[in-house]
Order: sequence, then C-alpha cells, then structure tokens
Amino acid sequence: MQLIPGIPGFSIGYDRIILGSYGVTQVLLRFPLGILSDRLQHMRKVLYVAGFAFAIVSGLMLIYFDSFFPILLARLFAGVTAAMWVMATIMYAQYFRPDQSSRAMGTVQFLTVTPQFISMASAGFLVSQLGWALPFWIAVVFSVLGLVLALGVKVVPVETGSAPKMKLSDYVTGTLKVKYLLPVTTVSMLCHAIMFITIFGFTPLYASSLGVTESELIWLMTGFFVPHAAASLGVAFASISAERERFYFIGGLVLTVVMLAVVPLTNSLLTLSLVHGVIGLALGVVLPLLLANIARLPANQLKNSVMGFYQSFYALGIFLGPLIGGAVAENLGLNAVFVMGSVFALAALGIVWIYFKDRTSSVNNMKKPASF
Repeated sequence: MQLIPGIPGFSIGYDRIILGSYGVTQVLLRFPLGILSDRLQHMRKVLYVAGFAFAIVSGLMLIYFDSFFPILLARLFAGVTAAMWVMATIMYAQYFRPDQSSRAMGTVQFLTVTPQFISMASAGFLVSQLGWALPFWIAVVFSVLGLVLALGVKVVPVETGSAPKMKLSDYVTGTLKVKYLLPVTTVSMLCHAIMFITIFGFTPLYASSLGVTESELIWLMTGFFVPHAAASLGVAFASISAERERFYFIGGLVLTVVMLAVVPLTNSLLTLSLVHGVIGLALGVVLPLLLANIARLPANQLKNSVMGFYQSFYALGIFLGPLIGGAVAENLGLNAVFVMGSVFALAALGIVWIYFKDRTSSVNNMKKPASF
C-alpha cells in the first residue's frame, strides 16, 4: 500500500524515508534544543512559538507540493515542531510545585493522547468524504490557533541562584551525570518502542489477518486510547507520592508483559481490543510517571537539557521499534513481534526494579543519623 497517496511514482522505500524523517529529526534536535533553551532561557518561549510556525509551513507544503524533496522537507519541519515539545513540558511543569510533578505530567500526557486519538479516528472519514487535502488544512488551522495561544503563554522565571554561567560542553556533561537519568530514559525508550510496534505499527496488520476491516479499526483504536487517556488523567488527579510510584510502575509493566504475550492468542476484534485496552491503561500510568521522574531530577540550570535528552532518547524507541519489529515480522512472523514487545516490557520491568531499589537505598542512607 502506498503510504503517501497522490504522489506519482513514489515507491514504498521513498515513503519510509519520508515517514522516518519525522522521528530522526526529533532524535537529533530535542537534546540540542533543550541545551539551547537552558543556555538562553529567554529563548524558551520564542522556540516554543517557532514550533507552531514550522507546523504551519509543513502543513502548507503538504497541501501544495507533490514531489519527493518538498514533502521530505515538510516532514522534517513537522519533526522540528515535535522537538519543541521539550520546552512545552518544562514550561508547563513550572506552573506546579515539585511535589505535584505527577499531576503536571499526567495532564500533559492526557492532553497529548486525546488529540492523537481524535485525529486518528477522524482522519480516515475526512479523507474518504472530502479528499486528502482536508486533514492538512485542519492541521494548518490548528497550528495557527496554537501559535496565537502560544504568544500569550506566561513563562515562569527560573531561579538559578548564584550559580556561574555554564559552558555549552558543561550542559552536555552535566546532563549525562544526572543521577537516574539513564534508567528512566531507557524505560521510556522501551515503552515508546512498544507503542510504535503495537497500536501505531503492527497491531492493525494483525487485526487485518483476523479479518477486521479498515472501518472496524476505530473500535481497536478506541479500545487502546480511551483507557490510555483515562489512566493519564487519573495520574494527574491521584497525586501519587514518590514512595507509591514503585507499585504503579511495577503493576503497569507486569500487565504490559502479560498482555503483549497474550496478543497472539486473540482471535477476534473484541478480544484484541480488550487486550490492547489493558496495554493502553498500563502505559497510560507508566508514561506520565516517567515524565514526572524526569521533571524532578535536575537542578534549574539543566531542566530543559535533561528533558531534551529524555525526549531524544525515547524518540529513538519510536524510530527503532518499528524498524526492529519489521525485521522480526519478516523473519519470524507477525506473532513474534508481540512476543518481542513483551520482552521489551520485561526488560523495562527489570530496570524499574533496580532503579527503585537503588533510589530507596539512597533515601534511607540520607535519613540515617551521622555517626561520630
């Protein structure tokens, strides 16, 4: 199936380059943009607003051009817009106290997932009724609206105290030295890889092998995204303490391990949707809690740098997950992809177990009275 309809002479290879460019841009840009916004704090809002400008240009190019390089450039611009999410998450988190990071990031996750679901659910209908250009026009309209609203965003000043101005290299080395950054980002990379080899990747293909039609896929999407969004909103209002996070992480990942292993046993749209509903629910708890952990980690001088590193790292999962999944499906069959996803979730569970064990030990050591 041609992935970019209406472009004469496009092969699937070119389609993959265009679609993959969106993720590659995010991998390359999120960390540098985080460093830049930490280095030049007054630029945070400017960069955030610029993201919507890139989205407008991207949408217009997709409407008016039908050759390879302009469309590739449009997708690269869309990736730039997505990379600006680094600023959005930190700027939003600064409206909350540090102990409310779970609430902030749960809200962010909910506000991210809900439009994704609405756009995925409506795009097919809009295209079938009114043509391929309409979704791009809608994207342009919402990008203009986002730009106008972004201009009115109030930026909370960041207090850095008397800390000396850092060199650019210090932002890189300082970020990499932040304790617990690597385990949290690795878990997030694995979780995003799971999402992009299942509901955003091979799950619709598996559903098709069961005889599910394209029009019926809306029920599968609803089964995943509604529990996912509800769980994220629940995290926002539950005010989960740092001490209780471990149970939510472990519970969510255990469910993910089991449900992914069960996918090859499903034989109908109903059972497949129910299993993916549990996966969506579990990841809807885990992902905002990962964001909350990242938001709590660094000092003020490195907040955007750390968030940029985190988002670049999980974007790597978005890019590599489907790539590895495709190789597994080609050599071992479609069922093996979901088993691989279960292995990814099991690896994430092991990292979480070690992470919280080490974090608890560190807290306990800090509480011990000094001996003389």
